Amino acid sequence: MAKDEQAKRRIRLERTYTASIDDLWDMWTTKEGIESWWGPDGFTVKVRKLDLRPGGELHYAMTATAAPQVEFMKKAGMPLTTEAKATYTEVSPPRRLAYAHLTDFIPGVEPYSVAHLIELTPLGDSVRMVLTFDAMHDEEWTKRATMGWEMELGKLAKALAKS
Repeated sequence: MAKDEQAKRRIRLERTYTASIDDLWDMWTTKEGIESWWGPDGFTVKVRKLDLRPGGELHYAMTATAAPQVEFMKKAGMPLTTEAKATYTEVSPPRRLAYAHLTDFIPGVEPYSVAHLIELTPLGDSVRMVLTFDAMHDEEWTKRATMGWEMELGKLAKALAKS
């Protein structure tokens, strides 16, 4: 698949969480919420800046902490800690959140943005969440991103159960 064709493709993941819409919104939009679940297994995330408004930015550091992830990062020629940036494009509490995530950490690949949209719909004592995001620059990285989000959304369910 050509890079421009890949970039037009969108991935959609859907989950239903037993939580209030406000609790789920907070998990996506507060320092404490983001740090409690963001990042794949074997990584920790520390929010450095959170300016929740259109044009505002989220800066965070994601650090590989588990042995398999540390080994993967080293073999890929990537640092153990990656500083990441996202710019919010829509903030409509508590139902819609959109941001462009700067992908500038892949060796040999020019930086580019990946658009993300989170849509929350209350369903009684649950919330339906739809996450839609751009495909990455190639199929392998799109697969990695999708697997990462699948893992992270499982971590989100566990974090919500603890709150």
